[in-house]
Amino acid sequence: MSRFSWDTIGDKEFSRFPLVSKRMTKQYDTVVVGAGTAGCYAAATIAREGYDVVVVERKNEEEAGHIACGDALKGADAFPEAIPKEKIQPAFTNTDVDHGRFEIPQEDTVLEIPVPGELAVIDRWEYGRRIIDGAKEAGAEFHYDTVVQDVTQDDDGRVAGVRAKRDGEVEEYESELLIDAAGSLSILQDKADFSDSTFDTNVTYSQFCSAYREVVHVEEPVEWDDALVFKPTSRAAGYLWYFPRTSTEINAGLGFQMNEEPMTLVEDLKRDLRNRPEFHGATVEDKLGAALPTRRPYDSAVAPGYMAVGDAAGHVNPTTGGGIAGAAYAGKYAGEQVIEALEAGDVSEHALWRYNRRVMDHFGSRYAGLDVYNIFTTAVDVDDLMGMLGALPTEKLSEALYSGSANIGWRLKLQTAIDARDHWRLIYDLYKTKKVADEIIDHYDHYPTDPRGLPAWQEVRDDLMDEVYATTGAAPKY
Repeated sequence: MSRFSWDTIGDKEFSRFPLVSKRMTKQYDTVVVGAGTAGCYAAATIAREGYDVVVVERKNEEEAGHIACGDALKGADAFPEAIPKEKIQPAFTNTDVDHGRFEIPQEDTVLEIPVPGELAVIDRWEYGRRIIDGAKEAGAEFHYDTVVQDVTQDDDGRVAGVRAKRDGEVEEYESELLIDAAGSLSILQDKADFSDSTFDTNVTYSQFCSAYREVVHVEEPVEWDDALVFKPTSRAAGYLWYFPRTSTEINAGLGFQMNEEPMTLVEDLKRDLRNRPEFHGATVEDKLGAALPTRRPYDSAVAPGYMAVGDAAGHVNPTTGGGIAGAAYAGKYAGEQVIEALEAGDVSEHALWRYNRRVMDHFGSRYAGLDVYNIFTTAVDVDDLMGMLGALPTEKLSEALYSGSANIGWRLKLQTAIDARDHWRLIYDLYKTKKVADEIIDHYDHYPTDPRGLPAWQEVRDDLMDEVYATTGAAPKY
């Protein structure tokens, strides 16, 4: 349980909250902001070792876990054990999905692309409730209806906690370590001063995607309940999706990159639903929108007393928007690093650095490579891109989509050249882009062992990114 004391609120604070005369200060070993996947797995990992952990969540207890998501979960067979898989498995509503179905109206074709590894479509709200329960069972405390408004730092710049409003009262949460699991464009990162750390502040809204989804119930089972359905929008850097939770309950949504002209997300989705016969007479059960990162992982997600995880650190596949598995492992790695730091009595940036390396080694380098392809699509006409995709071998598209790279033998290259002769110039540009993406993945495999090596590593990476912009003709993203 937490330890707390009462402090009289200052005049300046009093003017902001005139109905509050006291401020309660609570002390924990770790404060986690946000009850999503990354936050819950981090909290469970730490609490299982007997440390005092609180998760502060802005939603109420009923709404907690209700998050806008495509509901597709890749890598369901290898989740961290802090919350046992059997705890979340009842939220898996469709485990028969084994491929992606890419509809390309411009080419009047459909590509069936295999998806490697275990895949499930889930009920995201049920899953959200279950990971919260799992973190509670591990010993974490949860405070709902708690809106974080500021980050507190000591005289040395170490992040020392947060100030929040809960049930109409101001509360201060003090901690040895703060885990930012507050999602995309986290307010904590706006409030904290990272000027004396390596924490990545090269973050803008244009590196994110705006998305909207509805859970739709149809009268008759769809024919594609074993597939994740993708369809291009009117721009290359966006797509529609139809992910079957069951054969009659579909997660339907779309998104676009925020560096482009805004889409009318609700109307665009409704228009496509109206034009699909399987959705005639359908009813909408739930609707929700969100922003998500479609960028590379943060170069560094640590600062003294502070770690960012999940969407708050760019731990999302930038080509598909998939982020549940990455967030779970980011939470695990952050939690284990917190335990190590607390045991050593050292919460410095250097002491937390291994967390960065574990993220890069596991999935960060792959996501950085995939980010190159995301940049490529922003500079390509959507019709040209769809035409080229329709001519490429599906097994290699699958490999590139999920690994960030693909190897193509000379016979396959020759056949591709014949099949895609109308798009050879674009394919050549993609080939050059792939070479740079491979170099970037290789460079991320040499991520520095401590903060002192980061500037030199970034310099080489940024030179490679200049090659990406020169090859693709895309505007600089960072």
